[in-house]
Amino acid sequence: MPLALPMIEGMTAQASEQTISSTQHDQAESSFDLVIIGSGPGGYSTALRAAQLGLSVAVVERDAVVGGTCLNRGCIPTKALMTATSTITQAAHARQLGIQSTFEGIDFDRLNAFKQESIDAMTGGLHQLLQARKVTLIQGQAAISGPGQVTVETLAGSSRQLSARHIVLATGARSTPLAGLPFSNRVLDSDRALNLERFPQRPVIFGAGAVAVEFASIWQAAGSQVTLVIRKDRVLSSWDRRTSLTLTRELGKQGISVVTGSQFSSLEQADENADMKVSYEPVDAASGRGSSASLETDAVLVAIGRSPNTDASWLTQAGVELDAHGLVTIDPWGRTSADRIWALGDITAGYHFAHRAFEQGIVIAETIAGLNPQPVNEATIPQVVFSTPQAACVGYSKQAAQEREDLNQVQETVYPMLSNARMRMSGQGGSLSLVTACASDQPDTRIVVGVNLVAPEAAELIAEAEQIVGNRLPLSQAARLIHPHPTFSETLGEALLKADGRPLNMR
Repeated sequence: MPLALPMIEGMTAQASEQTISSTQHDQAESSFDLVIIGSGPGGYSTALRAAQLGLSVAVVERDAVVGGTCLNRGCIPTKALMTATSTITQAAHARQLGIQSTFEGIDFDRLNAFKQESIDAMTGGLHQLLQARKVTLIQGQAAISGPGQVTVETLAGSSRQLSARHIVLATGARSTPLAGLPFSNRVLDSDRALNLERFPQRPVIFGAGAVAVEFASIWQAAGSQVTLVIRKDRVLSSWDRRTSLTLTRELGKQGISVVTGSQFSSLEQADENADMKVSYEPVDAASGRGSSASLETDAVLVAIGRSPNTDASWLTQAGVELDAHGLVTIDPWGRTSADRIWALGDITAGYHFAHRAFEQGIVIAETIAGLNPQPVNEATIPQVVFSTPQAACVGYSKQAAQEREDLNQVQETVYPMLSNARMRMSGQGGSLSLVTACASDQPDTRIVVGVNLVAPEAAELIAEAEQIVGNRLPLSQAARLIHPHPTFSETLGEALLKADGRPLNMR
């Protein structure tokens, strides 16, 4: 996530929001080049870039604070908690290295204050940035009421009519519940999990994606006895198999109980204050995989996916076409089936990441402004999971590359991570594989088309890998890039050398 401007000293995010909203409501015109519904990363990047290009912009946000799920209930607060609890893991490892330290517990009041401070800094900075770009912010519930028309029921209780040459949909998504099991104060989605005053002691998590794995790492580091129930044989099952199996193994080494091949069965609770009895069963009993069991738990986190916020009737009435999953169909530049209505982020098919939505917003803004931007290339969008250790990938797995008609001579190079000094010092395991191939338009040049890794600093390492993959850098040139010693980044450098047929620090 790009950093926003810092908050004005002494001004809370909520006070800043209310000040900007009230003054702009009175002063702003009601006709705009763009009206953007939603102020998450996709919405605010569209607004900032469009305003930078001289367009008049209004952003409608239904919440009291800008920033959407990412800044308020997702990326920022979870990484704040991960940053804090990872120090516990580091302290435990330090004791193994001869550093005498003790863990005396968590001051949850201070921890939650740190989390909120992190949110306020980002949302407050975003506020000031929108104000500096002269973006009109309107707080309320928006609906398309006609061609180029948006009606807003404001948080203040009034109704406002806006006219727009273009409308951008950035309404995001919400957590999907288990069938027959609504969310509550004990059956949690990620929003509720982030609002807990204290971490649960014996949580059961259903899900195998980023949200499930990150909360499992956070809670386990803090001393919780975590059980992770997953449907497949590994977490992140859509990723490269070696990468996801490595992370599954490392989670187990951290002390997380990973139950594979299983799914939710039932939940029993005597009263709202009592512990719950949660049961799970094999996904496919005939296969012989999975298990049936019941556990006593004080919290259940359901992290099985997210559903797009596209079920409002005004959406289809405006002529916006949805697919079978409720996602808005768009062309590569974000155009929907309705004239001058655009969409991005979690309500469109593809990777649902803040950084993808951010880039989609820039593409939409530049297209509306009459520029000719390249559309977002899904193959160069990095995926990152902030678990312990971290996992990241970009481009294609070996299997996915082999299935593409425009790639041939696909090869996979596996690097032994414990050959790296920093990896050995970290006390964590990992994996790294490169996928190289020759493209049909460059049959004699081998390029890197995929990087998959598990490592303590995978989230940082993947940025270099994305540049190599995205720029189609020839393998022979990429392998000559110099990496500082001794660093985690040398793992990528050594892997590139090995893929180029010149391995040095390995056989």
